[in-house]
Amino acid sequence: MAKITDFILNGQPTGDVATRLINANMDPRVLRPYIGSDGKSYETRIVNGEARAVPMTNATATLRKDDWIQLDAAAISAAKPRLKLVNDLRGAGLQYVIPNGMGKTILQTQAMSDISDADISMDAIRTTAGDRPHFDLTNLPLPIISKDFSFSSRQIAASRNDGSPLDTTAAELAGQKVAEEAEKLALGTLDEYTYGGGTVYGLINYENAIAQVLTNPTTEGWAGTTLLDEVLEMIQASQDHYYYGPWRLYVSPNWGRYLNGEFKAASDKALRTRLLEIEGISDILTLDYLTGYKMVLVMTSPSVVRIVVGMEMTTVEWDSHGGMQKNFKVMAIYVPQVRCDFNGNTGIVYGNVA
Repeated sequence: MAKITDFILNGQPTGDVATRLINANMDPRVLRPYIGSDGKSYETRIVNGEARAVPMTNATATLRKDDWIQLDAAAISAAKPRLKLVNDLRGAGLQYVIPNGMGKTILQTQAMSDISDADISMDAIRTTAGDRPHFDLTNLPLPIISKDFSFSSRQIAASRNDGSPLDTTAAELAGQKVAEEAEKLALGTLDEYTYGGGTVYGLINYENAIAQVLTNPTTEGWAGTTLLDEVLEMIQASQDHYYYGPWRLYVSPNWGRYLNGEFKAASDKALRTRLLEIEGISDILTLDYLTGYKMVLVMTSPSVVRIVVGMEMTTVEWDSHGGMQKNFKVMAIYVPQVRCDFNGNTGIVYGNVA
């Protein structure tokens, strides 16, 4: 059987899936048809600014609403443990949500320069410098992170006939894989993603990140006080670049045995506890995809980093092989936006052993 490809070129759709997306203004919910309690097929459409169930006239749905709930729950629950950095940044309020991110390919923002200081006088007659800030436009690509899986129509029919739920293992694995790529993208352990004149950077591959050399804890003579001094140096480096906190400290798993050990000989506290006593450090979080002995000190401000959310993790469906195969795709738009000021200063300090 010939393979049918759906695509959109210069705004013109080719194929049923592409046409449905274009007609729905790229809202992926139209690719989530479901069978209602009345046995009829519905799809979700935006009507007068609200999401409403609209009867389908030219096609029929395969999954019931409960089936979609099971698939979504499986994908999202498997993804959450892998999204440590992404969820931590979002939980700290460092996110920017784009409505209908599927309909956009780039986010354009500005970096603004500073202006001169104000004057102090008794009568304000003195003329101050009438300068104005300069702006630098930057483009941030908005790639879609996705993973496919499928069921045959026979598998779905068998589940329906014997009353058993669908096997959601494939959805769980797909959700996990999407989450892992989103986490790596935000951290910067993947190659930079470039599109439309812009590049997606993560924390550790950002070109303006401040470098800090750390001492390998396996080195003879290393002690908790060694790391304490180096973290204080990282804070000083951030302040020297005009970023004054608060900060979160992200560490690789290899630091665990040292952070949870005694701060120093005969100490009554762990090294982790001592670091959290430093003014301005709000939390220390271990990230699975940081290797070796790495640390990243990040000022928690949207002017430093934020997660651009173009689409929450969702699952969509389409047919192939004459309807005999039901294809599914778990996808999300979680893009890190790592930022600096007009002069290239940033509040990200990347520490690594020599």
